[in-house]
Amino acid sequence: MPLLTNISHLYTCAGDGQGDVGHIADATLAWEGDKVRWAGPAKELPVEFKKWETEDAEDRIVIPGLIDCHTHLAFGGWRADDFERRIKGETYLQIAQAGGGIASTVAKTRAVSEADLIERAEEILEDVVALGVTTVEAKSGYGLTVADELKLLRVYRDLNERLSVRLLSTFLGAHTIPPEYKDRRAEYVRLVVDEMLPAVAKGKLATFCDAFVEASAFSHDEARAIFAAAKRLGLVPKLHADQITANGGAELAAEVGAASADHLEHISDAGIAAMRKAGTVAVSLPLATLYLNATPLPARQLIEAGVPVAVATDFNPGSAPSWHLPLAMMLACNLQRMTPAEVLVGATRMAAWAIQRDDLGILAPGKQADFAVLEADDLTQWLYHFRPNACVRTVIGGATVWSAVG
Repeated sequence: MPLLTNISHLYTCAGDGQGDVGHIADATLAWEGDKVRWAGPAKELPVEFKKWETEDAEDRIVIPGLIDCHTHLAFGGWRADDFERRIKGETYLQIAQAGGGIASTVAKTRAVSEADLIERAEEILEDVVALGVTTVEAKSGYGLTVADELKLLRVYRDLNERLSVRLLSTFLGAHTIPPEYKDRRAEYVRLVVDEMLPAVAKGKLATFCDAFVEASAFSHDEARAIFAAAKRLGLVPKLHADQITANGGAELAAEVGAASADHLEHISDAGIAAMRKAGTVAVSLPLATLYLNATPLPARQLIEAGVPVAVATDFNPGSAPSWHLPLAMMLACNLQRMTPAEVLVGATRMAAWAIQRDDLGILAPGKQADFAVLEADDLTQWLYHFRPNACVRTVIGGATVWSAVG
């Protein structure tokens, strides 16, 4: 029954609004088992906790465990050639149409064994946890055969069972049309609906079903068919929406009851209104915006309209080859004009909403004891003064899983 004392600034993120970080100066945090018991001012600590064993935060700040609610964690190879081609002027769609992009990663991933994928992803997750991240959403989508999609989802299941970090899996068989189905789109959609989804559901390998709706990927009608099948099997829709072009992806996400619509660089006013009405979370992916040299999603417009905005990395080998969530958070401030408070809530409470976990992303009695201790003067200083890592301790479910000291 530990009691963390000498916290200079505690950010509980337990408020209602996008920018309500629940700031408490000179705070104390208590937890028992995997649940928070107290989070509040040190001077108001209830008597029942005063005899608990204390740990010293040494005048550091404490935040809820960060949640990366959009990643493509397991894949084979990298795509540095895409990076150089974009620098030289080729667009994302041009690279994809020439056989690069997602299709090239699919070929590499199919060639990698399940054991090698596990080993590589585990090494990445070790670095992720050291940044203060306690929960990660991880998508398939680089297999695009029944066997290879299941292989990727088994990787996530294995890692979730063995590691402390929480992994929530998303089936993304509708990532792109694989080359062997280039002239047989309808057949591939049927494969996703009739074979992939039932196998995923039977194995309980995913919580969510995602689709990439774009000119180079899937149409609205194709996505509707996939989501209808997914919902019948108990999977919750998510959507890659309005990333490269304005194509009504946000409206579709609202229509199908998606937990989140992600990217949204080209979202329309109608899409914003539809998401607000449906309660769909907007997931901002500023690393992809940076790498693709794109216009950022209109965060201020979304927030002012009442749409919750989460912040994630989109870690993948092509358009966001970094798992550094604090970097994405800094970019959300600079590229999207979100305040540090709005960004922290976006990477904690709003990210928890995007994965439908109301027990995560806040520090309040009864919630999961997931938190990070950071070496920083305060929240703004942390996000303003970017450095490799300010995290000195990561706690998941009440247990310290990473520490900078020993």
